[in-house]
Amino acid sequence: MAKIKVADEKFKYEIYNVFHLFYDEVKFVNDSKYDYKLVVKMDSIEVSQGSICEIYKYEKELTEKENVKKILYRHLSKVTGKNFPWGTLVGIRPTKIVLRLLKDGKTTEQIKKYFKHHSLTREDKINLCIDVAKIEKTFVNKKSKSISIYIGMPFCPTRCLYCSFISDTIKNCKNIVEDYLKAMYYEMDRIAEYIKSKNLNIECVYFGGGTPTSIDNYQFHDTMMKIYNNFIVNNNVKEFTVECGRPDSINERKLNILKKFKVQRISINPQTMNDSTLKLIGRGHNSKDMIDKFKLARNLGFNNINVDIIVGLPGENLKEIKYTCNEILQLSPESLTVHGMSLKRGSKLHQNILNNIEMKIASTDELDKMYNETVKLSRKLNLKPYYMYRQKNMVGHMENVGYSIPGKECIYNVEMIEERQTIIGIGANAVSKIIFLDENRLERFPNLKDIREYTKRIEEKVKSKIEFLNELYS
Repeated sequence: MAKIKVADEKFKYEIYNVFHLFYDEVKFVNDSKYDYKLVVKMDSIEVSQGSICEIYKYEKELTEKENVKKILYRHLSKVTGKNFPWGTLVGIRPTKIVLRLLKDGKTTEQIKKYFKHHSLTREDKINLCIDVAKIEKTFVNKKSKSISIYIGMPFCPTRCLYCSFISDTIKNCKNIVEDYLKAMYYEMDRIAEYIKSKNLNIECVYFGGGTPTSIDNYQFHDTMMKIYNNFIVNNNVKEFTVECGRPDSINERKLNILKKFKVQRISINPQTMNDSTLKLIGRGHNSKDMIDKFKLARNLGFNNINVDIIVGLPGENLKEIKYTCNEILQLSPESLTVHGMSLKRGSKLHQNILNNIEMKIASTDELDKMYNETVKLSRKLNLKPYYMYRQKNMVGHMENVGYSIPGKECIYNVEMIEERQTIIGIGANAVSKIIFLDENRLERFPNLKDIREYTKRIEEKVKSKIEFLNELYS
């Protein structure tokens, strides 16, 4: 823990974020029992530790905020011996910076210098950011009447150790699934009517969760038919994705339903190919299930399959990630999404760590090597990075990256991350975002999180959502 005393509230948020890179816990104090005392002045910052006080002058070409972050990062790096690949950057969408600089006419070399100077970002991460942004630039929405649809299924076969989502196990919710589906169908119908009345163009439809395939075959068929009739038929949709997710929830009947309703892209997500880890994190499948379901999908004609893996799962090190990468290489998916382990507050994993239940997470240096194995895998599969985002509380302070064969990129992922397209969310806990392109402004409308409340109040909330959408499409 780092206890910090600051002279005033100025830049407290930035100070906290930089310290949190180096310390698991950060606490601001007002008494004399502190580890660091900071005094932020007009042209310098004083950093005191015990009787030692160091004064750092600002660099003229940086803003005051940038100076505070850069000075603190360098000081703490010197004190702790730690360095992080993204430097002072803590924002979740670093590609937005690149897109802005590209729009301003900056060259690749100028962008690299900007990142190194402003945020002390490591060169390989700068290159990744630039590569992703250049691909994203070709997809990012430019039309106000172009939208995407997200449908959320808040049920899963089991609850993963690291999960903080509102989703619950299908076993615990059997008595409310039908009511939930009816409410979700109602929302679909009303939103489809609204889209048609406003002559909006649907670019992408993404069915995620939770686990969409956790419901039974009959429910899944009816749900897919609802989505297809409301949002796919007679719409010039570029992309229809279903996140099948868990191998243990997939069967031949469901895959044939996906084919019947013209799904172009599916995701089958093992997270790891190590069976001991799968058991530890609470997945209901093993690595053989993953291989079998992937091959089944391939044999049924799916030619755009994504696979998700997580770097930094408890108990895993370089050996385990090498094994996972080798197994994924044999499957040869069209896209690969690499997530960094995030210690989310609502997860059982986070609670275990707080309660001192041993959960071994790899060191920052080991995580760096583990990430590098996934980069090697992407190259062996001839995949290119096309979207990226970061999360708070990620172990190793890394990033999530989507890799794809050129031409198989998930457009929805790009639109969702870059926040330049209105996305209408359907289902419990789904969030709608409307984008005022001319004003560069975003407004959010969250659906109710609780499944039962969502079901009870669906008519009221859909009415409110349509009023919300009318702010842009009146």
